Amino acid sequence: MKIGLKAGERLFLNGAVIRVDRKTSIELLNDAVFLLEAHVMQREQATTPLRQIYFLLQSMVMDPASAGMMQDFACAMVGVLRDQTGSAALRAGLDEIEGLIEGGRWFEAMKLVRTHYAHEEAEPFPADVTRCAAKAPRSDSRRGTRSAPQPPIYLEAV
Repeated sequence: MKIGLKAGERLFLNGAVIRVDRKTSIELLNDAVFLLEAHVMQREQATTPLRQIYFLLQSMVMDPASAGMMQDFACAMVGVLRDQTGSAALRAGLDEIEGLIEGGRWFEAMKLVRTHYAHEEAEPFPADVTRCAAKAPRSDSRRGTRSAPQPPIYLEAV
């Protein structure tokens, strides 16, 4: 994969931050987890549940050493949102997002989350979901099981 970077642009690659001083191209010859600076969401932009999931996923890509804990949070948030939405399309998308997260395909999950921002705007989640994404155990509709209670994830603290 070939990546073009402008002067001063940053690339987050396998947990490292790379900044180039002039326009350049980088060719990745093997699998790598990377994020272009243009796709980085600032913390204050994570104002909706889906954007907060995106922010967690981006944090996992940028800091793979902490990804395990954040992956659990992201899956819990996805489960709560799935239980709260009335949109069949969004529920299906959240199932797919959760599968990508569990499979370690975080960047693909980020891309899929972005495609669902319009669903969230059309049907906003309740205010309590925005404040606290995992306040109760969630039922896993795909597996027919109920997960163990999770501590609350207060999104302001992410």
